[in-house]
Amino acid sequence: MPTSSTPSRRACEVTPTRVTRNPLRADREVAAADPDVRAFHRRMPQCAPTPLVDATALAGQLGLARVLVKAETQRMGLPSFKILGASWATYRALCDRAGGTPEPWADVDELARRLAHLRPLTLVAATDGNHGRAVARMARLLGFGARVYVPAGTADARLDALRAEGASTVVVEGDYDAAVARAAEEAGERCVVISDTSWPGYEVTPRRVIDGYSTIFAEVDEAIAAAGGAAPDVVVVPVGVGALMAAAVVHHRAAGPGPLLVGVEPATANCLQVSTEAGRPTVVPGPHPSMMVGLNCGTPSRVAWPLVAGGVDWFVSIDDDRAASAMVELARAGVAAGETGAAALAGLIELRAGGHLERPETATALVLVTEGVTDPDNYRRITGQSPPCPGAS
Repeated sequence: MPTSSTPSRRACEVTPTRVTRNPLRADREVAAADPDVRAFHRRMPQCAPTPLVDATALAGQLGLARVLVKAETQRMGLPSFKILGASWATYRALCDRAGGTPEPWADVDELARRLAHLRPLTLVAATDGNHGRAVARMARLLGFGARVYVPAGTADARLDALRAEGASTVVVEGDYDAAVARAAEEAGERCVVISDTSWPGYEVTPRRVIDGYSTIFAEVDEAIAAAGGAAPDVVVVPVGVGALMAAAVVHHRAAGPGPLLVGVEPATANCLQVSTEAGRPTVVPGPHPSMMVGLNCGTPSRVAWPLVAGGVDWFVSIDDDRAASAMVELARAGVAAGETGAAALAGLIELRAGGHLERPETATALVLVTEGVTDPDNYRRITGQSPPCPGAS
């Protein structure tokens, strides 16, 4: 069960925006992601690369040579990238339960038949929205039950989306960390916990979640190569517990120093920024009220921490106003991003404004938009636009 006894706890003064260089950055040997991940994802329903948008207007505004936006706003029928990690981690956890890989299988229907002997079984997750929905989708596809724990205050639209996947939802009186602790208690003979964060004794599945995210970066490389472009000089990633950023570190540091890596967090939940400053994993206590709900995480993942601590160059913590402004800019660029999804662009804007990029006029920045519209009412209020219909790119 996760506890707060390992990371230290620190109440920190919150400022609207803070840009800090990571004092722990060090070039270390990094193992590559599991090579079987891409082949697995290709057998999933609605598998297709997400768009890589060349946002020329944004590049001009920021004085950069290019701004590339990896738009994870629709991935396998869901409005975020989370299904990549959740699907692979769920598959591997079920293989462990089954005592081996259920090959051969050509599609998810055949996989469900090969895993049917594990029923009845419930997949359990904690979420602030997207990860839990992805786990619930996998449960529905494979014929298992799903139960998802969510923090108090979760938007009705996100709860409705979880229930539409067939999941039962349990609202926990507390923040995301409290939901994680409650979900962890469910592990047992008929319940498999699929978490994207880790705690003592629970590290294998979160590591597989990180591996699952490797598909994003492989797709970016392929799209740039197909267009005859240059590799990015700066890669900006939203940071929650650190799993996606860990995948970015694995991809970009495995073969050498690679680009500048920048993590972006809410100012009220900047646990990785605070941890690197403290030199050890550090909890940022709640409440975590940011509208960037996918990033409202107060405790770094034990599995992600070593990779993030050694591999990230800069951390930027932002307030909701800056995230809202980035949503508007992305909408103008043709990308309908949710509150969490817009965080990376907001971080890039702050990094550029602070003069922290060398030779910006020749630099290519890659921005990861990790979420589409999951709260339509808030999207309309902020951007003045209606969100795209579900399934639209």
